[in-house]
Amino acid sequence: MFASPSAVRDAFEQKLIELLEQDVLGVFILVLANASFERSTFERLHRPLAAAFARWNARFDAGDDHFTAAPADDVGVFERLRRLGFERLEVTRWKRLGPWEVQFNQLRALRPPRMSHAAVTCLDKPFDPEGFHFNRPFLRKEVFWEGELAGAPVRLLYNKFPFAELHGLLVPRPSACKPQSLTQDDHALVWEIALDLGRHLPGLGFGYNAYGAYASVNHLHFQMFMRSSGRYPIESPRWSHNAGNEPYPLPVQRHIDGRSAWLAVRQLHAAGCAYNLLYRPGCMYVVQRAIQGSYAHSDWTGGFAWSELAGAVTTFDLDDFERLTEEDLNAEYGRLSITR
Repeated sequence: MFASPSAVRDAFEQKLIELLEQDVLGVFILVLANASFERSTFERLHRPLAAAFARWNARFDAGDDHFTAAPADDVGVFERLRRLGFERLEVTRWKRLGPWEVQFNQLRALRPPRMSHAAVTCLDKPFDPEGFHFNRPFLRKEVFWEGELAGAPVRLLYNKFPFAELHGLLVPRPSACKPQSLTQDDHALVWEIALDLGRHLPGLGFGYNAYGAYASVNHLHFQMFMRSSGRYPIESPRWSHNAGNEPYPLPVQRHIDGRSAWLAVRQLHAAGCAYNLLYRPGCMYVVQRAIQGSYAHSDWTGGFAWSELAGAVTTFDLDDFERLTEEDLNAEYGRLSITR
């Protein structure tokens, strides 16, 4: 499956079609959100998605067991979808504002907040077997692929509310039940996976949100993507961390050696500093930022995580998407600055 970009995309979309046949509310929401992220996929699945939406509407009205047995998060998301209406669903839109990318992602606005609104005071918290984690039995249906990469067992789930191309959640050694706290071994594993897969998959990368940097689940995971549209803004040669002349709005380190990259992360851990990471094959960006909850973010964002710190910002409201300016984004980056 990882032999080429087309092989990954074919498998990704074929699995969505298969998932649509399952009579599970959360799985339907996952397929709808992933299909609506890219116009070509949404057009391909429009008819079966519309039929499934009508079927779930009828079940909701009847109050049947499909809803009474569904997780409360999924019921809440579907209630909002009902109020919106299928024909008013928007496919993701994009625009540039100076060096930054902005997307309008209507479906991601429906995502349950989990811990994204929490104020965090530390970078480590023990794994909670009673909390939300990726070993929950109901998530088995959301697994895209499972196997071994770089000598370790991994599980790749669909991101239920994607904001990147071919977006998945890579959970290394899932049965180990590790919290979202990076270790040297886990860093080395993802570095090696990026090198191995990157030989055949241009555009491959992994995002990482440290605990306290808008990680929404306290179970070790990395956000896998395959970006066909080129580099993230943070990768532009204009910035000083890439030997350019312009300073990035937040402290960034670029490492092309896995060991030096780990030492940078370890130093941030020791200092209690929050951070986000962007892994590319043979390269990693380390971005230091204010810890979650220590500042008030703007109403138009749910909080800046790895994608936003890489320069790709998500909005949930069309009016916000259309009115935002480059100055608004620069001001938001200023709120995250540790020197503000």
